[in-house]
Amino acid sequence: MRRILFLISASLGLLFQANCMNAAPPTLNLSAIRHDTSDLEVSGNIPGVPTGSTRFIAYDELLRLPQVSFKVAKDDDNFESGFPSPTVVSGVSLETLARTLSVSLAEQMPVALCSDGYRANYPTEYIAAHHPVLVLRINGQPPSKWPQSHYGDSMSPYLISHDNFKSSFRILSHEDEPQVPYAVVNIEFRNEHDTFAAIAPPGHYAPDSPEMEGYRIVKQNCFRCHNNGTAGGTMSHHPWQVLAAWAAYQPDYFTQYVLAPASLRKNARMPGNPQYDQSTIDAIRRYFVSFAATPNPSPKGRQGQ
Repeated sequence: MRRILFLISASLGLLFQANCMNAAPPTLNLSAIRHDTSDLEVSGNIPGVPTGSTRFIAYDELLRLPQVSFKVAKDDDNFESGFPSPTVVSGVSLETLARTLSVSLAEQMPVALCSDGYRANYPTEYIAAHHPVLVLRINGQPPSKWPQSHYGDSMSPYLISHDNFKSSFRILSHEDEPQVPYAVVNIEFRNEHDTFAAIAPPGHYAPDSPEMEGYRIVKQNCFRCHNNGTAGGTMSHHPWQVLAAWAAYQPDYFTQYVLAPASLRKNARMPGNPQYDQSTIDAIRRYFVSFAATPNPSPKGRQGQ
């Protein structure tokens, strides 16, 4: 649950060079070793790359791919950088990157891994609706010259944004959110079904049950910073089992953690969800309760993100 960096207003529209959506992109030189801190790591299920291996793509190699450019403007508190408004960003779409690597997005899901443990998932439906872009330049400047984020940390080496993001679904009071991570160091291609199966609620629930509605919400929200084993982000340091215990045995604390984490810890970086109504909170809590199979834990770890 974190940082929505760019919400777009006054969009200029996507500017694809040389019909990049249809033209075959150039091949990329993949290195088995890192040559520069600006190299992008790619890993996961990539044809020709051994399982468990990582490859590196030089920044200049990425600039050779068809580029997308658009303008973003400051929009309420969703613009977490120190950028002036408006700002022009450009880069390569995740669709083009995957196609260049011969990765089928119908089978594999790009996952943006960040240096702080944050992870942003890009399922098939999300990519089709929003066409996320790996940003390479901001106002014509490379990552080494980008401003700091709202939190005072570096946004390099990469970040992901969108042109004219428009919500494509709503579940209770949760609305589709832009996945805009910064400090992205690795794009990992994972099987979408297997990735989300790791957090599917144990047991059998009707599709319209609170548990399943909660599942669909946390897939996009909580899974970015909280992990269940090796799946999910690790930025929060509070894994699935801790959230499940809070939901089951400390429901008031759990509710406050979801709605306003800064009220529990002043310097919490997790954004609150004050827009969630009681039905939404109940659905999320009941989803996590389905994972609670341990005795009532002590309240340790309440320093939460």
